[in-house]
Amino acid sequence: MDTTQLRARYEQLKSKGLKLDMSRGKPGADVIALSSDMLSLPGASYMSDGIDCRNYNGAILDGLPEAKALFAPMLGVRAEEMILGNNSSLSMMYDTIVRCMIYGVDEKSESWSKYNKGGERIKFLCPVPGYDRHFTICEALGIEMLNIPVSKDGIDMDAVEELAKNDESVKGIWCVPIYSNPTGITYSDDTVRRLARLETKAEDFRIFWDCAYAVHHLNDTPDVLLNILDECKKAGRPDKVYMFASTSKITFPGGGVAIMATSERNAALIKKRLSARTIGSDKLNQLRHVQFLKDWNGLEAHMKAIRGVLQPKFDVVLQALERELSPLGLGKWHKPNGGYFVSFDGNPGTAKKTIQLCRDAGVILTEAGATFPYGNDPDDKNIRIAPSFPPLNELVQAMEVFCVGVKLANL
Repeated sequence: MDTTQLRARYEQLKSKGLKLDMSRGKPGADVIALSSDMLSLPGASYMSDGIDCRNYNGAILDGLPEAKALFAPMLGVRAEEMILGNNSSLSMMYDTIVRCMIYGVDEKSESWSKYNKGGERIKFLCPVPGYDRHFTICEALGIEMLNIPVSKDGIDMDAVEELAKNDESVKGIWCVPIYSNPTGITYSDDTVRRLARLETKAEDFRIFWDCAYAVHHLNDTPDVLLNILDECKKAGRPDKVYMFASTSKITFPGGGVAIMATSERNAALIKKRLSARTIGSDKLNQLRHVQFLKDWNGLEAHMKAIRGVLQPKFDVVLQALERELSPLGLGKWHKPNGGYFVSFDGNPGTAKKTIQLCRDAGVILTEAGATFPYGNDPDDKNIRIAPSFPPLNELVQAMEVFCVGVKLANL
Protein backbone atom coordinates (compact mmCIF):
# COMPACT_ATOMS: atom_id res chain seq x y z
CA MET A 1 0.00 0.00 0.00
CA ASP A 2 1.27 3.44 -0.90
CA THR A 3 0.67 5.36 2.31
CA THR A 4 0.69 8.82 0.73
CA GLN A 5 -1.80 7.89 -2.00
CA LEU A 6 -4.01 6.08 0.50
CA ARG A 7 -4.20 9.06 2.84
CA ALA A 8 -4.88 11.39 -0.09
CA ARG A 9 -7.75 9.15 -1.26
CA TYR A 10 -9.20 9.11 2.24
CA GLU A 11 -9.15 12.91 2.43
CA GLN A 12 -10.91 13.06 -0.96
CA LEU A 13 -13.64 10.76 0.34
CA LYS A 14 -14.01 12.85 3.50
CA SER A 15 -14.41 15.99 1.42
CA LYS A 16 -17.52 14.56 -0.29
CA GLY A 17 -19.57 15.09 2.88
CA LEU A 18 -21.15 11.65 2.69
CA LYS A 19 -23.96 10.73 5.08
CA LEU A 20 -24.42 6.99 4.64
CA ASP A 21 -25.95 4.67 7.24
CA MET A 22 -25.01 0.98 7.41
CA SER A 23 -25.46 0.68 11.16
CA ARG A 24 -28.31 -1.83 11.26
CA GLY A 25 -29.84 -4.53 9.08
CA LYS A 26 -32.90 -2.52 8.13
CA PRO A 27 -34.78 -3.18 4.89
CA GLY A 28 -34.25 -0.36 2.44
CA ALA A 29 -37.07 1.66 0.92
CA ASP A 30 -36.65 -0.44 -2.22
CA VAL A 31 -37.56 -3.62 -0.32
CA ILE A 32 -40.37 -2.05 1.70
CA ALA A 33 -41.93 -0.72 -1.50
CA LEU A 34 -42.53 -4.30 -2.65
CA SER A 35 -45.24 -4.57 0.03
CA SER A 36 -46.99 -1.28 -0.73
CA ASP A 37 -50.17 -3.01 -1.91
CA MET A 38 -50.72 -4.18 1.66
CA LEU A 39 -51.59 -0.63 2.69
CA SER A 40 -55.04 -0.96 1.10
CA LEU A 41 -55.76 -4.30 2.83
CA PRO A 42 -57.86 -5.80 4.27
CA GLY A 43 -60.34 -3.15 3.14
CA ALA A 44 -63.91 -4.31 3.59
CA SER A 45 -62.84 -7.99 3.61
CA TYR A 46 -62.38 -8.21 7.36
CA MET A 47 -63.84 -11.70 7.93
CA SER A 48 -61.63 -14.77 8.37
CA ASP A 49 -63.31 -18.18 8.63
CA GLY A 50 -66.34 -16.50 10.15
CA ILE A 51 -64.22 -14.40 12.52
CA ASP A 52 -64.75 -10.64 12.55
CA CYS A 53 -61.11 -9.49 12.71
CA ARG A 54 -62.15 -5.98 13.78
CA ASN A 55 -63.31 -7.16 17.17
CA TYR A 56 -62.07 -8.91 20.29
CA ASN A 57 -61.94 -12.69 20.19
CA GLY A 58 -60.08 -14.34 23.04
CA ALA A 59 -60.73 -17.76 21.53
CA ILE A 60 -58.07 -17.07 18.88
CA LEU A 61 -55.46 -15.65 21.22
CA ASP A 62 -52.74 -17.57 19.38
CA GLY A 63 -53.52 -16.30 15.86
CA LEU A 64 -55.86 -16.63 12.89
CA PRO A 65 -56.04 -20.17 11.47
CA GLU A 66 -55.42 -18.82 7.95
CA ALA A 67 -52.30 -16.96 9.10
CA LYS A 68 -51.00 -20.02 10.92
CA ALA A 69 -51.46 -22.09 7.76
CA LEU A 70 -49.53 -19.46 5.77
CA PHE A 71 -46.54 -19.25 8.11
CA ALA A 72 -46.29 -22.84 9.41
CA PRO A 73 -43.92 -23.96 6.58
CA MET A 74 -41.46 -21.22 7.57
CA LEU A 75 -40.60 -23.17 10.72
CA GLY A 76 -41.85 -26.60 9.64
CA VAL A 77 -44.43 -26.88 12.42
CA ARG A 78 -48.15 -27.58 12.95
CA ALA A 79 -50.80 -25.00 13.82
CA GLU A 80 -51.14 -26.40 17.36
CA GLU A 81 -47.45 -25.64 17.94
CA MET A 82 -47.70 -21.97 16.90
CA ILE A 83 -48.48 -18.64 18.51
CA LEU A 84 -48.70 -15.47 16.39
CA GLY A 85 -47.93 -12.04 17.76
CA ASN A 86 -47.51 -8.48 16.61
CA ASN A 87 -44.66 -7.08 14.55
CA SER A 88 -41.63 -8.03 16.68
CA SER A 89 -40.36 -11.55 17.33
CA LEU A 90 -37.86 -9.83 19.64
CA SER A 91 -40.79 -8.91 21.90
CA MET A 92 -41.88 -12.54 21.92
CA MET A 93 -38.36 -13.62 22.92
CA TYR A 94 -38.25 -11.04 25.70
CA ASP A 95 -41.69 -12.03 26.96
CA THR A 96 -40.76 -15.71 26.88
CA ILE A 97 -37.73 -15.13 29.11
CA VAL A 98 -39.76 -12.91 31.44
CA ARG A 99 -42.36 -15.68 31.81
CA CYS A 100 -39.54 -18.09 32.68
CA MET A 101 -38.23 -15.57 35.21
CA ILE A 102 -41.67 -15.19 36.81
CA TYR A 103 -43.28 -18.62 36.48
CA GLY A 104 -40.59 -21.06 35.39
CA VAL A 105 -40.56 -22.98 32.11
CA ASP A 106 -43.53 -25.15 33.10
CA GLU A 107 -45.97 -25.62 35.95
CA LYS A 108 -43.55 -27.79 37.94
CA SER A 109 -40.31 -25.84 37.59
CA GLU A 110 -39.07 -23.08 39.85
CA SER A 111 -38.93 -19.59 38.41
CA TRP A 112 -35.56 -18.49 37.07
CA SER A 113 -35.70 -15.36 39.25
CA LYS A 114 -35.69 -17.50 42.41
CA TYR A 115 -32.44 -19.04 41.24
CA ASN A 116 -31.01 -15.54 40.90
CA LYS A 117 -31.99 -14.79 44.49
CA GLY A 118 -29.92 -17.77 45.61
CA GLY A 119 -26.78 -15.74 45.09
CA GLU A 120 -25.76 -16.87 41.61
CA ARG A 121 -27.16 -15.35 38.44
CA ILE A 122 -28.59 -17.57 35.74
CA LYS A 123 -26.50 -17.79 32.58
CA PHE A 124 -27.09 -17.99 28.84
CA LEU A 125 -24.71 -19.37 26.24
CA CYS A 126 -24.13 -16.77 23.52
CA PRO A 127 -22.55 -17.60 20.14
CA VAL A 128 -20.05 -14.90 19.18
CA PRO A 129 -20.01 -12.95 17.04
CA GLY A 130 -23.77 -12.87 17.49
CA TYR A 131 -26.93 -10.77 17.56
CA ASP A 132 -26.65 -7.71 19.79
CA ARG A 133 -30.36 -7.54 20.60
CA HIS A 134 -30.20 -11.01 22.18
CA PHE A 135 -27.41 -9.73 24.39
CA THR A 136 -29.42 -6.62 25.27
CA ILE A 137 -32.27 -8.79 26.56
CA CYS A 138 -29.87 -10.68 28.82
CA GLU A 139 -28.30 -7.50 30.17
CA ALA A 140 -31.71 -5.96 30.84
CA LEU A 141 -32.85 -9.02 32.82
CA GLY A 142 -29.61 -9.58 34.73
CA ILE A 143 -28.64 -12.78 32.91
CA GLU A 144 -24.92 -13.51 32.76
CA MET A 145 -23.61 -14.28 29.27
CA LEU A 146 -20.98 -16.88 28.37
CA ASN A 147 -19.26 -16.64 24.98
CA ILE A 148 -19.46 -19.64 22.63
CA PRO A 149 -17.24 -19.42 19.53
CA VAL A 150 -18.90 -19.83 16.15
CA SER A 151 -17.61 -22.44 13.73
CA LYS A 152 -18.10 -23.52 10.14
CA ASP A 153 -20.84 -25.87 11.43
CA GLY A 154 -22.56 -23.10 13.39
CA ILE A 155 -21.22 -23.13 16.95
CA ASP A 156 -18.59 -24.90 19.01
CA MET A 157 -20.72 -27.77 20.33
CA ASP A 158 -17.90 -29.16 22.46
CA ALA A 159 -17.92 -25.91 24.44
CA VAL A 160 -21.73 -25.91 24.63
CA GLU A 161 -21.86 -29.48 25.92
CA GLU A 162 -19.15 -28.90 28.50
CA LEU A 163 -20.78 -25.82 29.99
CA ALA A 164 -24.36 -27.11 29.87
CA LYS A 165 -23.69 -30.46 31.56
CA ASN A 166 -21.63 -29.04 34.45
CA ASP A 167 -23.39 -25.82 35.46
CA GLU A 168 -26.98 -25.81 36.73
CA SER A 169 -27.14 -22.03 36.39
CA VAL A 170 -26.84 -22.33 32.59
CA LYS A 171 -30.51 -22.07 31.61
CA GLY A 172 -30.46 -21.32 27.91
CA ILE A 173 -28.70 -20.68 24.63
CA TRP A 174 -29.31 -18.14 21.89
CA CYS A 175 -29.16 -19.45 18.32
CA VAL A 176 -29.65 -17.80 14.93
CA PRO A 177 -29.38 -21.13 13.12
CA ILE A 178 -29.87 -20.20 9.49
CA TYR A 179 -27.82 -17.37 7.92
CA SER A 180 -26.62 -16.41 11.39
CA ASN A 181 -26.42 -12.79 12.45
CA PRO A 182 -23.79 -11.66 11.55
CA THR A 183 -21.73 -14.55 10.14
CA GLY A 184 -24.25 -15.86 7.58
CA ILE A 185 -23.43 -19.45 8.58
CA THR A 186 -26.14 -22.13 8.80
CA TYR A 187 -25.98 -24.83 11.48
CA SER A 188 -25.04 -28.28 10.23
CA ASP A 189 -27.33 -31.29 10.74
CA ASP A 190 -24.90 -32.65 13.30
CA THR A 191 -24.98 -29.39 15.29
CA VAL A 192 -28.80 -29.39 15.33
CA ARG A 193 -28.92 -33.02 16.46
CA ARG A 194 -26.35 -32.43 19.21
CA LEU A 195 -28.36 -29.46 20.49
CA ALA A 196 -31.55 -31.55 20.53
CA ARG A 197 -29.79 -34.33 22.47
CA LEU A 198 -27.87 -31.92 24.72
CA GLU A 199 -27.36 -33.20 28.27
CA THR A 200 -27.87 -30.31 30.69
CA LYS A 201 -27.47 -30.12 34.44
CA ALA A 202 -30.43 -27.71 34.52
CA GLU A 203 -33.64 -29.58 33.78
CA ASP A 204 -35.25 -26.28 32.77
CA PHE A 205 -32.66 -25.47 30.08
CA ARG A 206 -34.18 -24.01 26.90
CA ILE A 207 -32.96 -23.35 23.35
CA PHE A 208 -33.99 -19.98 21.88
CA TRP A 209 -34.05 -20.67 18.13
CA ASP A 210 -34.29 -17.37 16.22
CA CYS A 211 -35.02 -18.11 12.55
CA ALA A 212 -35.10 -14.44 11.55
CA TYR A 213 -33.73 -15.21 8.07
CA ALA A 214 -35.40 -18.57 7.38
CA VAL A 215 -36.60 -17.52 3.90
CA HIS A 216 -34.02 -14.84 3.05
CA HIS A 217 -32.09 -16.70 0.36
CA LEU A 218 -29.70 -14.96 -2.00
CA ASN A 219 -29.25 -17.60 -4.70
CA ASP A 220 -30.69 -20.77 -6.23
CA THR A 221 -28.74 -23.08 -3.90
CA PRO A 222 -29.97 -21.98 -0.46
CA ASP A 223 -28.86 -23.49 2.81
CA VAL A 224 -31.17 -26.08 4.35
CA LEU A 225 -31.69 -26.20 8.12
CA LEU A 226 -32.68 -29.38 9.95
CA ASN A 227 -35.91 -29.01 11.94
CA ILE A 228 -34.90 -28.80 15.59
CA LEU A 229 -38.40 -29.33 16.98
CA ASP A 230 -38.59 -32.65 15.13
CA GLU A 231 -35.14 -33.57 16.46
CA CYS A 232 -36.14 -32.65 20.02
CA LYS A 233 -39.20 -34.90 19.68
CA LYS A 234 -36.97 -37.77 18.51
CA ALA A 235 -34.73 -37.18 21.54
CA GLY A 236 -37.75 -37.33 23.85
CA ARG A 237 -37.45 -33.64 24.75
CA PRO A 238 -40.09 -31.79 22.72
CA ASP A 239 -40.42 -28.99 25.31
CA LYS A 240 -36.75 -28.02 25.08
CA VAL A 241 -36.93 -25.47 22.25
CA TYR A 242 -38.66 -22.16 21.55
CA MET A 243 -38.59 -21.18 17.86
CA PHE A 244 -39.11 -17.64 16.55
CA ALA A 245 -39.54 -15.86 13.21
CA SER A 246 -41.33 -12.83 11.83
CA THR A 247 -42.24 -10.95 8.67
CA SER A 248 -40.26 -7.88 9.79
CA LYS A 249 -37.88 -8.22 6.85
CA ILE A 250 -40.52 -9.70 4.53
CA THR A 251 -43.22 -7.01 4.55
CA PHE A 252 -43.16 -4.00 6.91
CA PRO A 253 -40.76 -3.98 9.88
CA GLY A 254 -43.12 -1.66 11.73
CA GLY A 255 -46.21 -3.68 10.86
CA GLY A 256 -45.33 -7.32 10.56
CA VAL A 257 -46.41 -10.57 12.19
CA ALA A 258 -44.26 -12.34 14.78
CA ILE A 259 -44.24 -16.13 14.95
CA MET A 260 -43.39 -18.47 17.80
CA ALA A 261 -43.41 -22.27 17.75
CA THR A 262 -42.75 -24.90 20.38
CA SER A 263 -44.19 -28.16 21.64
CA GLU A 264 -47.97 -28.45 21.95
CA ARG A 265 -47.64 -28.62 25.71
CA ASN A 266 -45.49 -25.48 25.86
CA ALA A 267 -47.83 -23.66 23.46
CA ALA A 268 -50.89 -24.46 25.57
CA LEU A 269 -49.19 -23.18 28.73
CA ILE A 270 -47.95 -20.01 27.01
CA LYS A 271 -51.43 -19.35 25.67
CA LYS A 272 -52.86 -19.77 29.19
CA ARG A 273 -50.36 -17.28 30.61
CA LEU A 274 -50.85 -14.86 27.70
CA SER A 275 -54.57 -14.65 28.48
CA ALA A 276 -53.75 -12.41 31.45
CA ARG A 277 -51.72 -10.10 29.24
CA THR A 278 -53.86 -9.69 26.11
CA ILE A 279 -57.09 -10.71 24.40
CA GLY A 280 -55.16 -11.20 21.18
CA SER A 281 -52.68 -9.71 18.75
CA ASP A 282 -53.59 -7.68 15.66
CA LYS A 283 -55.94 -9.95 13.68
CA LEU A 284 -56.48 -7.36 10.96
CA ASN A 285 -52.75 -7.34 10.28
CA GLN A 286 -52.62 -11.13 10.17
CA LEU A 287 -55.52 -11.09 7.70
CA ARG A 288 -53.77 -8.39 5.66
CA HIS A 289 -50.74 -10.67 5.31
CA VAL A 290 -52.89 -13.61 4.26
CA GLN A 291 -54.64 -11.54 1.61
CA PHE A 292 -51.36 -10.12 0.31
CA LEU A 293 -49.14 -13.23 0.34
CA LYS A 294 -52.04 -15.69 -0.16
CA ASP A 295 -50.13 -18.93 0.42
CA TRP A 296 -46.65 -20.40 0.70
CA ASN A 297 -46.08 -20.11 -3.07
CA GLY A 298 -47.02 -16.43 -2.85
CA LEU A 299 -44.60 -15.90 0.02
CA GLU A 300 -41.78 -17.55 -1.92
CA ALA A 301 -42.53 -15.38 -4.96
CA HIS A 302 -42.40 -12.28 -2.77
CA MET A 303 -39.07 -13.38 -1.31
CA LYS A 304 -37.72 -13.86 -4.83
CA ALA A 305 -38.58 -10.22 -5.55
CA ILE A 306 -36.77 -9.17 -2.37
CA ARG A 307 -33.78 -11.26 -3.42
CA GLY A 308 -33.70 -9.30 -6.68
CA VAL A 309 -33.06 -6.15 -4.63
CA LEU A 310 -30.70 -7.59 -2.01
CA GLN A 311 -28.46 -9.84 -4.10
CA PRO A 312 -26.85 -6.96 -6.06
CA LYS A 313 -26.11 -5.20 -2.75
CA PHE A 314 -24.35 -8.25 -1.35
CA ASP A 315 -22.44 -8.53 -4.62
CA VAL A 316 -21.18 -4.96 -4.19
CA VAL A 317 -19.94 -5.70 -0.67
CA LEU A 318 -18.31 -9.03 -1.44
CA GLN A 319 -16.70 -7.85 -4.68
CA ALA A 320 -15.22 -4.80 -2.93
CA LEU A 321 -13.77 -6.95 -0.15
CA GLU A 322 -12.36 -9.45 -2.61
CA ARG A 323 -10.91 -6.81 -4.90
CA GLU A 324 -9.50 -4.39 -2.34
CA LEU A 325 -8.65 -6.41 0.78
CA SER A 326 -8.20 -10.05 -0.13
CA PRO A 327 -4.94 -9.53 -2.09
CA LEU A 328 -3.51 -7.71 0.94
CA GLY A 329 -4.61 -10.32 3.48
CA LEU A 330 -6.45 -7.66 5.46
CA GLY A 331 -9.45 -9.65 6.63
CA LYS A 332 -11.61 -12.75 6.50
CA TRP A 333 -15.30 -13.15 5.76
CA HIS A 334 -17.86 -15.79 4.82
CA LYS A 335 -19.86 -15.52 1.59
CA PRO A 336 -23.41 -16.16 2.80
CA ASN A 337 -26.17 -17.86 0.81
CA GLY A 338 -28.74 -15.67 2.52
CA GLY A 339 -29.52 -13.43 5.44
CA TYR A 340 -28.81 -9.76 5.99
CA PHE A 341 -25.15 -9.38 6.90
CA VAL A 342 -21.53 -9.95 6.00
CA SER A 343 -19.32 -10.51 9.04
CA PHE A 344 -15.84 -9.03 8.53
CA ASP A 345 -12.95 -10.09 10.74
CA GLY A 346 -10.06 -7.68 10.35
CA ASN A 347 -6.68 -8.01 11.96
CA PRO A 348 -6.79 -7.84 15.79
CA GLY A 349 -6.87 -4.31 17.13
CA THR A 350 -8.29 -2.68 13.98
CA ALA A 351 -12.10 -2.75 14.26
CA LYS A 352 -12.58 0.37 16.40
CA LYS A 353 -10.11 2.34 14.33
CA THR A 354 -11.71 1.25 11.06
CA ILE A 355 -15.19 2.21 12.26
CA GLN A 356 -13.97 5.61 13.49
CA LEU A 357 -12.26 6.33 10.17
CA CYS A 358 -15.45 5.43 8.33
CA ARG A 359 -17.55 7.60 10.64
CA ASP A 360 -15.24 10.56 10.10
CA ALA A 361 -15.75 10.08 6.36
CA GLY A 362 -19.54 9.97 6.69
CA VAL A 363 -20.24 6.22 6.77
CA ILE A 364 -21.93 4.90 9.93
CA LEU A 365 -21.31 1.25 10.76
CA THR A 366 -22.43 -0.93 13.66
CA GLU A 367 -20.36 -0.09 16.72
CA ALA A 368 -17.25 -2.19 17.32
CA GLY A 369 -17.94 -4.90 19.89
CA ALA A 370 -21.71 -4.89 19.24
CA THR A 371 -21.60 -8.53 18.12
CA PHE A 372 -20.26 -9.62 21.53
CA PRO A 373 -21.88 -9.63 24.98
CA TYR A 374 -21.32 -6.43 26.94
CA GLY A 375 -19.95 -4.82 23.75
CA ASN A 376 -16.58 -6.43 24.38
CA ASP A 377 -14.84 -7.94 21.36
CA PRO A 378 -11.66 -9.22 23.03
CA ASP A 379 -9.70 -9.08 19.77
CA ASP A 380 -11.23 -5.83 18.48
CA LYS A 381 -11.55 -7.33 15.01
CA ASN A 382 -15.20 -8.04 14.10
CA ILE A 383 -17.30 -5.61 12.06
CA ARG A 384 -20.87 -6.35 10.98
CA ILE A 385 -21.53 -5.04 7.48
CA ALA A 386 -25.23 -4.44 6.73
CA PRO A 387 -25.78 -3.93 2.99
CA SER A 388 -29.60 -3.83 3.01
CA PHE A 389 -30.52 -0.22 3.79
CA PRO A 390 -28.50 2.08 1.46
CA PRO A 391 -29.44 2.47 -2.21
CA LEU A 392 -27.03 0.65 -4.51
CA ASN A 393 -25.11 3.76 -5.61
CA GLU A 394 -24.57 4.84 -1.99
CA LEU A 395 -23.44 1.34 -1.06
CA VAL A 396 -20.72 1.49 -3.70
CA GLN A 397 -19.39 4.70 -2.11
CA ALA A 398 -19.73 3.30 1.40
CA MET A 399 -17.68 0.21 0.53
CA GLU A 400 -14.93 2.35 -0.95
CA VAL A 401 -14.76 4.27 2.31
CA PHE A 402 -14.78 1.01 4.26
CA CYS A 403 -11.94 -0.56 2.31
CA VAL A 404 -9.82 2.57 2.56
CA GLY A 405 -10.58 2.68 6.29
CA VAL A 406 -9.46 -0.92 6.77
CA LYS A 407 -6.20 -0.22 4.94
CA LEU A 408 -5.49 2.90 6.98
CA ALA A 409 -6.30 1.14 10.25
CA ASN A 410 -3.68 -1.48 9.40
CA LEU A 411 -0.90 1.00 8.74
